[in-house]
Amino acid sequence: MRFINFSAMSSKDYGSKIIKYTISAAVACLLLYFTFREVKWDDFIAGLKSCRWGCILISMGAGIMAFWLRGVRWREILLPIDGSIRKISTFNAVNIGYIANFIFPRIGEFVRCGFITKNSQPDPSAVSENGTPRKKASYDKVLGTVVLERSWDMVTMFLFLVALLVFKWQEFGGFFVEKMWRPFEENMNFSLWWVLLAFAISCAAAIYAIYATRNRCGFSRKAADICKGLLQGLLSCLKMKNKWKFFLYTLLIWLMYWTMSIATMKAMPGLDGLGAVDALFLMLAGSFGWLVPVPGGFGAFHFIVSLALSTIYGIPFGTGLIFATLSHESQAVTMAVCGGISYVYETFHGED
Repeated sequence: MRFINFSAMSSKDYGSKIIKYTISAAVACLLLYFTFREVKWDDFIAGLKSCRWGCILISMGAGIMAFWLRGVRWREILLPIDGSIRKISTFNAVNIGYIANFIFPRIGEFVRCGFITKNSQPDPSAVSENGTPRKKASYDKVLGTVVLERSWDMVTMFLFLVALLVFKWQEFGGFFVEKMWRPFEENMNFSLWWVLLAFAISCAAAIYAIYATRNRCGFSRKAADICKGLLQGLLSCLKMKNKWKFFLYTLLIWLMYWTMSIATMKAMPGLDGLGAVDALFLMLAGSFGWLVPVPGGFGAFHFIVSLALSTIYGIPFGTGLIFATLSHESQAVTMAVCGGISYVYETFHGED
């Protein structure tokens, strides 16, 4: 089963992808180098050996549950588009997307869209340019649902962050302001704002031009169809029969992430004094590390979490690295195992 048609790619496509992958991997390696360069490896290995590995297994189990919940939540958005989509299909698509992200950041979102489209039922009422029926869950529609899903995750993370800062500003507010917002604000200079404004105006002008010429230009017609499909995917949430399920699954997903943070924290003897609120803080701080565009969050996650532990609690940076490594690598192993199993399952049981 193929999810990306590599045979149709030109040598130029290969070259550009290799360059992108190389740059992304180099950034990850650079972040890992600066994070681990001062590590005393004997102490680091001893710290790993002293961990409670049963807690790590609990964390990994919560991670698998989060993957399943992500799959069934995504299915709720997809059902108005194609009612034949199964829970196992969306679960496997999510898992396969995760392992794709280790190759190149965020490519997994596109891979899982292609997977769902490939397994969607044909739509007799919609015919493509070559005369064959289009899929009910066409790629553009599915991509719109992913944008919607990810947007809600950002909103949920923001709400958790606001709640934490409202009730625990004295403990955690300084870290997010001094270590995260202020460096970002310093890089957002005046010229960059102009670039962002110009980009927004260009996008608006391009959309207007596409719709104004869609009846006269084949390219504009195709682009308009894609935009229409994306919009249909975004608006699919309005057609969900049980909208409450979507919000319940979203809450449960983040509760699983919180459980993972608590379990990993309890795995380390050096963090016994920390509680559930501290685990929430570390979960939110680590979430910013996953957003950095490097494969699988390697390096960025380790640095931010270790910095958070040393800044707020005065915990040695090396101890923070052990916690970050356990958190990240246990989840990475879970993603790799689930993704591999899902790929094998779909290879032998999915549609040809």
